[in-house]
Amino acid sequence: MLSSLMPSSVREAAYRRKFLENREENLFMGSFESFADAEAHAPPTKAVGYDNAEAAKTLYSHQVYFYDYPGLFWLGRALEEGMRSVFDLGGHVGIKYYAFRRMLPYPNDLRWTVCDVPGVVRTGQDLAVQREVTQQLDFTTDFNDATGYDVLYASGSLQYLPLRISEIIAALPAKPRRIIINTAAVHEQKTLYTLNSIGFAVCPYRIQHYDALLAELAAAGYKRRDAWRNEGKPIEVPFVEGGDKAFYAGCCFDLH
Repeated sequence: MLSSLMPSSVREAAYRRKFLENREENLFMGSFESFADAEAHAPPTKAVGYDNAEAAKTLYSHQVYFYDYPGLFWLGRALEEGMRSVFDLGGHVGIKYYAFRRMLPYPNDLRWTVCDVPGVVRTGQDLAVQREVTQQLDFTTDFNDATGYDVLYASGSLQYLPLRISEIIAALPAKPRRIIINTAAVHEQKTLYTLNSIGFAVCPYRIQHYDALLAELAAAGYKRRDAWRNEGKPIEVPFVEGGDKAFYAGCCFDLH
C-alpha cells in the first residue's frame, strides 16, 4: 500500500535497482523496438544470455511442473503415433528429456536432440555421459539440424531466440511433422521486446502477439491441433504500457 503512494519515478528507480541486483527471481524491465535493440540496452554489469556452462549445472531441476502437462500430453501422443525423433529447441541440458521419461514410455529407438548455446550444450553432453543416455540424447548448437525430425518441441524457449519460429521453420529443407510449443511468452494485443533477468545474466526477450504466433504456424503449412494458456505461471513487465497483459501459452500444430 505504501509503495503505491510513492511517485512513479521513485518506484521505478527502486525496481531498476532490484532488477540489476537480482540473483534468484525472474524479472522483466523495459520496452524496446526490437530483439536486437533490447540486447543493445542490456546493463553492462551482467552477462548477456544463457551461454554459461557453470550456471547450466544448477539453473534447473528435472521436475515436471504443472505447466508442463499440455506439452507432455501431445508429446506422448506423438510417441503413440509412431514418431521417434524429437528436436528440443532451447532444451537446456535435456531437462524435459529427463523429466518426461518418468511419465512417458520412451521407445528404445527414440532420438532426442537438444539445441542450445555452446556452454549449455557442453554441460548437457557431460551430464548425458554421466547418466548413460547418449544412445538416445544428443546435442547441437545449430537449429538447422531440426530438418527431417518428427517433432519440434520448444518449451519456454521461443522468447529467448533472435529468430521467430516461422523463420526457423523456413530454413529447414524438411519440416518437422509436429510442432509443440509450451510456455511461450505472448501478449493479447502486440509484440513487446523487453529484458529478462535470470539472476546470473540478463537476456533480450520477445513477448509475441499471440494471434500472430498462431498465424505464423498456419502460414508455414501447419494445421492447429490444440492451443492453451499456461495459467498460474506469472509474467509482468512493470512500468510498461500493456506490460500486465502478457501471459504464457502453448499449442500443437501438425504439418498438412
